[in-house]
Amino acid sequence: MDTTQARPARGNRRFDSLEQEAFLGLWRTYDRLRALEDELFARYELTPQQYNVLRLLRGEHPEKLRTLDLGARLVSRAPDITRMLDKLEQRGLIERDRPADNRRVVHIGITASGIALLDALREPLRVCHGQQLGHLSRKELEDLIALLRAARLPHESSASTWR
Repeated sequence: MDTTQARPARGNRRFDSLEQEAFLGLWRTYDRLRALEDELFARYELTPQQYNVLRLLRGEHPEKLRTLDLGARLVSRAPDITRMLDKLEQRGLIERDRPADNRRVVHIGITASGIALLDALREPLRVCHGQQLGHLSRKELEDLIALLRAARLPHESSASTWR
């Protein structure tokens, strides 16, 4: 069945296709769920992307990640990862070093202060995620995860950790 044909409006809403309705539904859902997370991170003077950087670095700790590898693992693209890392470094949450044998490479690691911040965020973030999606059953969450993965899979690179 061709889902791209126009279909009757439901209520006051009009969508050109099921794909458009699904996409706009994802966008609206993201907006509502993100507002709760933004409020939480603002209390810690963090952005969601900065949190994601710290989370990824803690997963590698005590090892460090190259900037390029870190950028590839982010949930969403960071157009200016250098500036974001500058802010985290200024706060003492990460450290960067350049190997003497290749000054073009930058390795990033999380500091004890960064780990402490993530530890402080653990419970408030668990509560936030409960507010966002706690009303869904385990089965509904598993189904949602599978559907989201299926939707993005053709658009992920073969090297993506999200495949």
